Amino acid sequence: MCNENTAINEEKIINVFGAGLAGAEAAWQAARRGVKVRLHEMKPHKYTPAHKSPKFAELVCSNSLRSDSTTNAVGLLKEEMRRLGSLILEAADISRVPAGSALAVDRERFSSYITEKLTNHPNIEIIGDEVSSVPAGETTIIATGPLTSDKMADYIRTELGCPGLHFFDAAAPIVDGATINKDIAFFASRYDKGDADYLNCPMTKEQYEAFYDALVNAREAELHDFDREEQKDLTVFEGCMPVEVMAKRGKDTLCYGPLKPVGLKDPRHPEAGEYYAVVQLRREDEEGTMFNLVGFQTHLAFPEQKRVFRMIPGLEEAEFLRYGVMHRNTYLDSPGLLGPDYAMLSRPEVFFAGQMTGVEGYVESAGSGMVAGISAARRVLGLSRIVFPEETMLGAMSAYVSRGGVGAFAPMNANFGIIAPLPQRVKGGKMAKYAVYAERSLEAVEKIRGIL
Repeated sequence: MCNENTAINEEKIINVFGAGLAGAEAAWQAARRGVKVRLHEMKPHKYTPAHKSPKFAELVCSNSLRSDSTTNAVGLLKEEMRRLGSLILEAADISRVPAGSALAVDRERFSSYITEKLTNHPNIEIIGDEVSSVPAGETTIIATGPLTSDKMADYIRTELGCPGLHFFDAAAPIVDGATINKDIAFFASRYDKGDADYLNCPMTKEQYEAFYDALVNAREAELHDFDREEQKDLTVFEGCMPVEVMAKRGKDTLCYGPLKPVGLKDPRHPEAGEYYAVVQLRREDEEGTMFNLVGFQTHLAFPEQKRVFRMIPGLEEAEFLRYGVMHRNTYLDSPGLLGPDYAMLSRPEVFFAGQMTGVEGYVESAGSGMVAGISAARRVLGLSRIVFPEETMLGAMSAYVSRGGVGAFAPMNANFGIIAPLPQRVKGGKMAKYAVYAERSLEAVEKIRGIL
């Protein structure tokens, strides 16, 4: 691997637009390979409706980066990125908070660490401005995120010839941990797996039915001005579906989804048996002063969130530190537009990274930034093009983005369904199969690390 302090060749320059997770990772990967990076970020001069912090790599939805097990697709992706020197994973591991088998972070420490590392890197110049075009002939990574400004979005559609699609993303509320009634809520993990890091609010059938009726009849918030024109075509990605939308699919839908009670028992009352429904809360910080409502992404009006969510046992007096919000996301119709290195097929000096490409999720966005950053750096250094093998999760994602799947292209999380299939059958069930996937993937990562 290249030394992070490699001297800069002034002719080896790339632009990175956006300092979210994808842009931050892309800038880091290029800079540590001796390439000078101009990192353009419009914060703090201008904010999107979803962003509040001036720091880089701000987590605007959940603070969880999901499973950390390599027999889980996103867990495998994280391990691949760790081995390839990911800044995002380095920051996540340093700012980790208890979350059972998941990797959750203290979002303030996480963003602060990344901001400091990028700001102090000798190969990175931070430029505080809002970009609206790509400099002619310059290698550029566009990582402006799902809330790309109107000017940049228009440029991407018209000048770069990239058709844009839209969907809506939702974030869960956060409550003050000190205001949760711990006489009702209890710490436990499902089936007692891992540490008891989740706080659980149990419901009887009567409590659930009252909550359900209030939820499906609650008033939704007004759409932002920038969303209003899109509301007739509103489509919600399944992984971020508002809890009220999910509930309207059927009275017991939540009981098989985010309120699933199976495997959750109050250790103080083992005789109580299984509850009808359980709402889980996850730590937002290491000290446990803040908790988010797992699976409760929502577009309800703020007063309605307070009224309805306080019907959850244990949250009767909960103070909301952040209400759930809903905002527009934008992504490209990437198959036939981008190659597996995230470069445009028609303009190979222009790369995209992050959710704009059609990857979905924090880690997936950072992973696309890693591939784009490495690819852009190799381009300006005059090195051969690298395509990550589809036996790796990084390569499987970039292949999905460049080729698509069956039917219309839609955002996709990391999953074992997109990775190259195994040539042989594996006995022992799906976990044994996933373990073989992981072993093969990490062997491939070690080989490609030797090349990089």
